[in-house]
Amino acid sequence: MAMDTAAAPPTTTDPASSADPAPDLAAQVRADGIEFVLAVFVDLAGKPCAKLVPVEAVEELQSDGVGFAGYAAGALGQQPSDPDVIALPDVSSYTPLPFVRPGLALVHCDPHVEGKPWPYAPRIILRAVLARAAELGLSLAVGAEIEYFLVNRDEHGTLSVADSRDTAAQPCYDARGLTRMYDHLTAVSKAMNSLGWGNYANDHEDGNGQFEQNFAYADALTTADRVITMRYLVSVLAEQRGMTATFMPKPFTDRTGSGMHMHLSLWRGSEPAFPDASDTRGLGLSPLAYSFVGGILDHARALQAVIAPTVNSYKRTGAISTRSGATWSPRKAGYGGNDRTHFVRVPDGNRVELRGGDGSANPYLAAAAALAAGLDGIERALDPGEPGDAAVTAARPELPPTLLHAVEALAADPVIGGALDAAGPGVSEYFGEVKRQEFFDWHGTVGAWELDRYLTAF
Repeated sequence: MAMDTAAAPPTTTDPASSADPAPDLAAQVRADGIEFVLAVFVDLAGKPCAKLVPVEAVEELQSDGVGFAGYAAGALGQQPSDPDVIALPDVSSYTPLPFVRPGLALVHCDPHVEGKPWPYAPRIILRAVLARAAELGLSLAVGAEIEYFLVNRDEHGTLSVADSRDTAAQPCYDARGLTRMYDHLTAVSKAMNSLGWGNYANDHEDGNGQFEQNFAYADALTTADRVITMRYLVSVLAEQRGMTATFMPKPFTDRTGSGMHMHLSLWRGSEPAFPDASDTRGLGLSPLAYSFVGGILDHARALQAVIAPTVNSYKRTGAISTRSGATWSPRKAGYGGNDRTHFVRVPDGNRVELRGGDGSANPYLAAAAALAAGLDGIERALDPGEPGDAAVTAARPELPPTLLHAVEALAADPVIGGALDAAGPGVSEYFGEVKRQEFFDWHGTVGAWELDRYLTAF
């Protein structure tokens, strides 16, 4: 529930932003005593896919990449007959992982097919939308709040929080709950800081067994890479202690769900484009920033299909109440100041916080779609209305109640659909069909609620 302010230029590891020659992966690997490198990319659903490359083959990895059967990897827009996906490493993303295994490192990759960037690859999509912003002289900085639960699951499939003493009615910020998970939380914190991410806070969140660990904002691509790496780190380090870390939006019916709130700011070179001390609306935002917010609000329903992309996501945004008394998830596309009930919160004039996303969001697609929505607002000079105006918010449509409704909104929105198609046509339609099938797979499964309600009702 916290995030640093965007008061300084975002850090970047994007080689396109520098005139320096590309670093030598093999030299870095050998200097660090690395024995194996995870060559990683994600599919449209955010699944991390990797091959483990030994140090002896790192030169080939850097020059030629490593091949994958795309259809087997996941939602990548391929059929079994299609050519291999070749993952080419972005050497600037090289990340040693000695806290996971001695001698292990990771590098994020850009998938290619037959020598061309693959348009269904989330990292390629984000690069394409960032290029659109660059044509306007703008760049995007992103900070991401990563919430997750630490749980156990017994042989009957029953889920419980890993800390059996974590039973308080309002556990948020509880010092004792933090201390009981000290070993896990500090291991993650030390890992982040050893990588230069700037971990600045670790807290017990609003749900029993729920935690958040914050790191500093950066350029959009770097932050998206770090979200994927963070999920991997948290999961592996939790497993080392006999727990399961889940980023599932709503693992417990009666407890707060896990969000992935994104803090967004636009920059012109090293100058922030959002702050304006003369703002008469009192939020310290520039006209450009208000139009950016207007674009996000205007495309909120379709945006939800990307930033809340699972059946379970809508158990979070549709929750009526939780044990703690609040859901902390928006139901309307409104905005306002430092008020966590809004879809877009404005903590200060440096940034805006998009609160509709959750732990299942693919960070590359989420950043790309949010940026596209905001840029559309800028290009159309949209006015979001007065902040916190109840009448203005009430006039806006409800956020989608289910994944199917969100996918239908996506299909009708050329801006958010266009963001997914930024690197090539057909991705938005494919993504929508994957998500429709996911909804109907769930809808066609008989669950405990139905058995409890109907088994002897007639």
